[in-house]
Amino acid sequence: MTINHDLIQDDFYQAVNESWLETAEIPDDKVSTGGFISVRDQIEELMMEEVEKMAGGDILVSQPEMQEFVKYYKKTSDFSSRNEEGAQPIQQLIQKLLNIQNYEDLQKQAAELTLEGVYLPFEFGISPDMKDTEHYALYLATPGTILPDKTYYGTDQGDQLLSVFQTMMNQVLDLMGIKEEQITQLLEGALAFDRILSERVKTREEEADYTKKYNPRSLEQIKDYSQILDLPLIIAELLGQKADQVIVAHPEFYEAYNEIVTLDNFENVKSWMIVHTLNSRHDVLSEEIRQAGSLYELTLSGRPQTQSPQKHAYYHSIGTFDQPVGIYYGKKYFGQEARDDVEDMVDEMIEVYKERLRQSNWLSQATIDQAIVKLDALIPLIGYPDTYIELYRYYKVDEESSFYDNQERFSRLSREFQFSRWGKKVERTEWGMSAATVNAYFNPMSNVICFPAAILQKPFYDFDQSRSENYGGIGAVIAHEISHAFDNNGAKFDEKGNLNDWWQEEDFERFNQKSEAMVKLFDDMETEAGQVNGRLTVSENIADQGGLRAAYEAMLEEEDADPAAFFVNWARIWCQKARPEYQQLLLNIDVHSPAVIRANVQVQLIDGFYDTFNIQEGDGMYMVPEDRLEIW
Repeated sequence: MTINHDLIQDDFYQAVNESWLETAEIPDDKVSTGGFISVRDQIEELMMEEVEKMAGGDILVSQPEMQEFVKYYKKTSDFSSRNEEGAQPIQQLIQKLLNIQNYEDLQKQAAELTLEGVYLPFEFGISPDMKDTEHYALYLATPGTILPDKTYYGTDQGDQLLSVFQTMMNQVLDLMGIKEEQITQLLEGALAFDRILSERVKTREEEADYTKKYNPRSLEQIKDYSQILDLPLIIAELLGQKADQVIVAHPEFYEAYNEIVTLDNFENVKSWMIVHTLNSRHDVLSEEIRQAGSLYELTLSGRPQTQSPQKHAYYHSIGTFDQPVGIYYGKKYFGQEARDDVEDMVDEMIEVYKERLRQSNWLSQATIDQAIVKLDALIPLIGYPDTYIELYRYYKVDEESSFYDNQERFSRLSREFQFSRWGKKVERTEWGMSAATVNAYFNPMSNVICFPAAILQKPFYDFDQSRSENYGGIGAVIAHEISHAFDNNGAKFDEKGNLNDWWQEEDFERFNQKSEAMVKLFDDMETEAGQVNGRLTVSENIADQGGLRAAYEAMLEEEDADPAAFFVNWARIWCQKARPEYQQLLLNIDVHSPAVIRANVQVQLIDGFYDTFNIQEGDGMYMVPEDRLEIW
């Protein structure tokens, strides 16, 4: 990319990315392009060609799970058979749901319906216990709403989206063979119950502090939630045994449950279940139904068209076999030399973090010592895993059955597997992401940072890039994920991943004050799509701040340190062009700040940026020193 040096002082992001922004075009089946998305597109092109060769027999795979993947891909991409079958494969499920006559019927079938992936007015799931992360616990969450966030309801935009959803589902249900008068009743009931849910659920901003979802309740308390449904009995049927407790994500919702699920609104609850469940299956039937069922998402995101049948088949198949495919990709395209180099960068970032902690002017020694203990216990996962969970061994394609029947069976196996984990020991090094995914993560409940092979390439990382460029790319991403161990959520978990108050009280109070300052700094920042929500994005902004500072400090230790290259590559990895509708959606639901804000604001917090590019008072990129917030 050509850098516009005349713009550097006023808009660093624009200066670095101007030439790309002028020519980049968003593909019709994408919501955005640039940065992470461009790398994903490269992986998509590479792997789609690879998978087609597997299906055609030009690439032979010997690993059993990959052989089943190839069979499944062939089933998924056989749209001739899918189109011929139409809605026939889903008729049994439709009839099963229509035959539920009352809450007694629902009670008897609730466990089975859960395993079948039917939407229910409650949601059970399995995850590590936040205060005993060595074992899996049972969680009770709230059902989702039609609109992406509570804040949409009662707005013109929300009303328009609900109208689009209603239009879409009218067509989808018609294509599935449901009679017109029944469709009208189902949609009216579903929307009526959705309105009730929307009044009780939390906003994305409220959910951003995920530690507040840890609310253990006894079975007696769970039983008291509903006078109609016996939730403990459903739990026992799901687990095959009696649980000692359930962790409730939003107790306020279930404390009002008798006002949400009532004897009078059974038909609305049933309609909501049917509409949501059938909508969730629209993309695993014929192409006509898949296209019809995409209208709401296309409207919400601004995409002109949905994925082609070939891309749909590819993404659905690798989504089902994500770990085996990820290992295949990692072993073939990610070398040991690169893995060793990234491991060295991770080790270096951890050491930089330790030193920055030791030099902190606001933490006590006791807190510093414990934070270093947490860093010492941090587990890096780099490139690809050596193995994966046993679930994939059970994915055996029945070539005599339809694609729909195979995917329904696989989905059920996955849910059965998850519920079978209740009370069992957690494997901390289990990967939560495919190695073929262009992303990275920190898991607070295992104290793990993960960097899949797919993200370890240009512009994030490459042997052909300078070390300074790599620090501005993957180095900052690595340090960003480490920083999540000390963001407003991650800071509440100890070195074992347990929710634990390990801070000195005065230190945590100061940390909260700094977090609030970060909220204030970003809150209401203007973008072309609207204002940033500083509270929704605070954890990611803290991680960006700590990550970029640590990477910058590590870069300065290099013999050929090039701060300009470092900052330029930071701005380059965030280059993005996105559809207006998608930008608005992200402002409402995404915990990350918009790309242009991440690129510009974080560099403004580092004094070295001003020296590198001669930023002076009065320049657009200038921030007064007292506002240059530093936490980590």
